[in-house]
Amino acid sequence: MLTDTLGIDAPILLGPFGGLSSVALTAAVSDAGGLGGFGLYGYGADRIREAVAQPRAATRHPFALNLWVPTGDEVTPAEIDLAPFLNALEPLFADAGVTVPEPPAAFLPPFEEQLEAVWDAAPAVLSVVFGVPAAAVVEEAHRRGIRVVGTATTVAEAVALEAGGVDAVVASGAEAGGHRISFLAPAERSLVGTFALVPQVADAVGIPVIAAGGIADRRGVAAALALGASGVQVGSAFLRTRQSAATDAHRAALRSARDGDTVLTRAMSGRLARGIPNRALREIETSGMIAPFPAQNWMTGVFRAAATRGGDGELLSLWAGQSAGIGSRDDALEVFAELAAGLPA
Repeated sequence: MLTDTLGIDAPILLGPFGGLSSVALTAAVSDAGGLGGFGLYGYGADRIREAVAQPRAATRHPFALNLWVPTGDEVTPAEIDLAPFLNALEPLFADAGVTVPEPPAAFLPPFEEQLEAVWDAAPAVLSVVFGVPAAAVVEEAHRRGIRVVGTATTVAEAVALEAGGVDAVVASGAEAGGHRISFLAPAERSLVGTFALVPQVADAVGIPVIAAGGIADRRGVAAALALGASGVQVGSAFLRTRQSAATDAHRAALRSARDGDTVLTRAMSGRLARGIPNRALREIETSGMIAPFPAQNWMTGVFRAAATRGGDGELLSLWAGQSAGIGSRDDALEVFAELAAGLPA
């Protein structure tokens, strides 16, 4: 059973959220009996060690740390001329009250250094997106008593993850908010809905399957289990709660979102992701000047950080899934209780 594999009471997982991770939300989900998740995108080793100390102090229960597996197509500052892309973003920098930034020495910390910090942190679970972790990584995790959860957007990806030795796989349907974490084919050609993806993955692998995408209440949980999933991973419904790290503007956008109010875009990061359109997204798409990942993510991150401090929702990445409008609760424990009501008695 998934609960036995992950050492939790209820098969409800918190989406890791990357830059929107919150200690309070991670701890709340873990304390309720699920598996809290904390995303480490962009975190260097020292920052990981500092960050992990907080959820560990906040909960005695298991939680997951999430890493992005390098795909090999990430550009470096030496490989790209940022000037034309920075010029295109200049109005957004100006409105955020920041100057056009100088290119950094690196866009991302080395994956190997992140892993070393994760080993030191010793979480109950290491979850990964954008690929299959190397055999040595899985072996080291298991040697340390850490379970590994991979993420798939197609049946082929789920099969590859099982062959790579992961303990469970998240089947992430196209309805899910945030980045489309496809890795065997372009994300645009891997947009399988949750209702179609979960049963096919469950038929194809022998490890527990965790359904993600479009699940925001007890009905989604019951449907996922009926389709063959052993548990669920939920993002948007938790993101709108007071315990999350979302801004008030982002929460308001989630509360008002309806089924057709999200789009898939590369504008904010250079990789395909689902979110609610705002001024920044529209202007970047109109300009046609979108740098490859992670250059685009670093550039927009400069004005997004300022907008977060200033509360300007028009300059943020308003990540959201198609089920955002289903959520109706602003407290994480109430969301968890609603989801848990869909589990078998």
